[in-house]
Amino acid sequence: MTIRELDQAYVAHTYNRFPVEIVSGKGSVCRDSGGKEYIDMGTGIAVNTFGYADEAWQRAVAEQAGKLQHTSNLYYTEPCARLAEMLCRRTGMSRVFFSNSGAEANECAIKTARKWAAEHLGPEYSTVITLRNSFHGRTLTTLAATGQEHYHELFRPLTPGFVHVDAGDAEQLERAFRENKAAALLIECVQGEGGVVPLSRDYAAEAEQIVREHGALLMVDEVQTGNGRTGTLYAYEQYGLKPDVVSTAKGLAGGLPLGATLLGERVKDTLGFGDHGSTFGGNPVCCAAALSILSRLDENLLAEVREKSAYLVSALRAMPGVKEVTGLGLMLGIRTEKPAADVVAACRERGVLCLTAKDKVRLLPALNIPMELLEKAAEVLREAVK
Repeated sequence: MTIRELDQAYVAHTYNRFPVEIVSGKGSVCRDSGGKEYIDMGTGIAVNTFGYADEAWQRAVAEQAGKLQHTSNLYYTEPCARLAEMLCRRTGMSRVFFSNSGAEANECAIKTARKWAAEHLGPEYSTVITLRNSFHGRTLTTLAATGQEHYHELFRPLTPGFVHVDAGDAEQLERAFRENKAAALLIECVQGEGGVVPLSRDYAAEAEQIVREHGALLMVDEVQTGNGRTGTLYAYEQYGLKPDVVSTAKGLAGGLPLGATLLGERVKDTLGFGDHGSTFGGNPVCCAAALSILSRLDENLLAEVREKSAYLVSALRAMPGVKEVTGLGLMLGIRTEKPAADVVAACRERGVLCLTAKDKVRLLPALNIPMELLEKAAEVLREAVK
């Protein structure tokens, strides 16, 4: 049986896979089983921060795997402690809980908000307000937090205690806080799975003010926007927000599963012994990988992300067949005259791998993609969108 046949026979049919079997890669180029090369503009959905087989990342992972691959959170390990320190120093947050994914990072954020609110506002303050068109994960609770009805349809009853409001409507948000005993507001600065839609800065500022006036927590989901993706370490920095809780994952460990929930001063002591846990969270190999990634996300690299973003946005907006370009940094959405799926297929035939998000083509290249490859990918996109 071929790999595709084995996959069809034995892997749950939860993915509509592209007809490509990727077998190897280096940097921003990967190869399929037939030897065809592709410029990867998706990076495993914003995971491979520095592309494939990054040498510094490889060394960090191999060295740690050769010493200690796992020990559980019953013991101290250096990579876990060092990574928590680095995240807190880089963000001004106070503590970190490590998990395995973005959904788990958001679960931890929600549990933190509810426990904190029960202790500081009263046990009836359990509602978490989120935005319509948001996406926060695929567990039952993070599906309930997700403000997209089609994700809910087959899995009811979902976890109760969530209210969804329209992004951009501050009056509606204020009303939601008045009508509900709310523990927190959870937002994405750029709604990634919702179509790569940034919040307006005015609305983000109004939302934070409303949260503060009601004594609740501001929580920012940086699962896809974080770790340099938008041109700053975390997207909330560009909005001038001061969140109480930040969740992140995807590109944090550059290709290994690692989620993190960053806890600010107000909530740093909310979770105590036995309140939460994870067998694999803070795994030393994953944390060593993340230390390699995070230590290189300096201002020079972030400035390069912004420069590449400016080039790509300008090039895309000048293309016939492109109706709109949205996003921040190297997290971009393209609304095209052609159906997005057709554009993605045309790019794939020409050797460029792209993604979709709602009705848009989505681009999430490696943060260090060479300009010549970015320019080549842009030329392929120009042909594909005609």
